[in-house]
Amino acid sequence: MIVLVTGASSGIGYESAILLAKKGHKVYGGARRVERMEPLREYGITPLSLDVTSEASMQACVADILAAEGRIDVLVNNAGYGYFGAIENVTMEEARRQLEVNVFGLARLTQLVLPSMREHGFGRIVNVGSVVGRVVLPFGGWYHVSKYSVEALSDALRMELKPFGIDVVLIEPGGINTEWGHIAADHLEESCKDTPYAASAQKEARMMHWAYNGKYLLSRPAVVSRAIGKAVNARHPRHRYHPGTGALFLLWLHAILPTRCWDALLRRVLA
Repeated sequence: MIVLVTGASSGIGYESAILLAKKGHKVYGGARRVERMEPLREYGITPLSLDVTSEASMQACVADILAAEGRIDVLVNNAGYGYFGAIENVTMEEARRQLEVNVFGLARLTQLVLPSMREHGFGRIVNVGSVVGRVVLPFGGWYHVSKYSVEALSDALRMELKPFGIDVVLIEPGGINTEWGHIAADHLEESCKDTPYAASAQKEARMMHWAYNGKYLLSRPAVVSRAIGKAVNARHPRHRYHPGTGALFLLWLHAILPTRCWDALLRRVLA
């Protein structure tokens, strides 16, 4: 199958591209930092420049693949990032950018590949969301908004596209040991510096750095890559996969605890 993986310059996207190529798929990796994807050529993967905040870049990427292959069978929407900070402190410009990358870029790229999939009567959209698309932590508000949105988009797409032979799968990882955690923690400290939230934000940021520095507390990106591989290769994929540390436990705990208890638990742990 012809596969486009976004955010393929590092972490989950990078490893997923390799895994899918080893499974025999023709893989295109898309990211802004094309130079970081050059090692992927060793696996037969073609790196392409892709900025999911640029209409021209997304159109050009899809057009290049269609010109070379005639179709796109699978889109893995993995590109995204997290900017943590108190709702009061995060600028609206930054909030919009996060939604632009994590939601609107995902949605627009999906729009661009759907005509080809529908024409061939087959396709698979694999959206990489997060367990925090259903469970909220303090100081992650805008990131959570973006991941909750991916949940809603995926559910709507799944129902809309089923008549055309196109499957939509949502990956909801738990704790994954990538550079994302340190970047988000740095953003949190920066955005809350010299504000009433500084003390609580610094504690949460320290916990994030500690967790993402550990070798065994969080799962490796390969856990998510394997789930993506299952979603792509399965004849009848599940609608949701929950790889990674704590994903199912957090969802269960959030479901059974009253809101007051959940909030109190997080205040005790993080505040």
